[in-house]
Amino acid sequence: MRWFWFFTLYSTLGCLLEIVFARLTRSRPDRKRFLILPLCPVYGLGACLCLLVAPLVQRNPGLLFLTGAVICTAVEYLTALWYERILGVAFWDYSGQRGNLWGRVCVPFSAAWGVLVLGLVYGLHPAVQALVDAIPDSFALLALPAVAADGIASGVMLRRTRDRACLRWYDRLRLS
Repeated sequence: MRWFWFFTLYSTLGCLLEIVFARLTRSRPDRKRFLILPLCPVYGLGACLCLLVAPLVQRNPGLLFLTGAVICTAVEYLTALWYERILGVAFWDYSGQRGNLWGRVCVPFSAAWGVLVLGLVYGLHPAVQALVDAIPDSFALLALPAVAADGIASGVMLRRTRDRACLRWYDRLRLS
């Protein structure tokens, strides 16, 4: 269950990072997450894969940076392919960035992933491990079906509509 929580927590932190990035760059936050839950799975998957490899390279920060950048770039590329080919949507397009590969990945963001992995491994993850260890397994048995259901519902909606706007249900709410 630890890896479920790592995936979920890092997906949530990735979602928050996307919101902060959108605010700092004055762009509208794009809905790259699940229908209901604030989870951006590309971050959760990238973080988990980097954490699996980190023990092999964490003694060398340069190697950890490079390994993290490569892993996260590969995850980003494969996730973009999944979104495009299976779900029929594209959530990002780096075609205007230097060193991009078919708009799915680019050198500046690959470097950013490497920096984020350094912070993850050397700073954030030890605290997250302690937090995750304190979560009772019974709670995960409740959370896992909710996360899975939201992920499945999000995927089905994206595949049917082929429009990522279907995840922005909150835009249609009118509060008086």
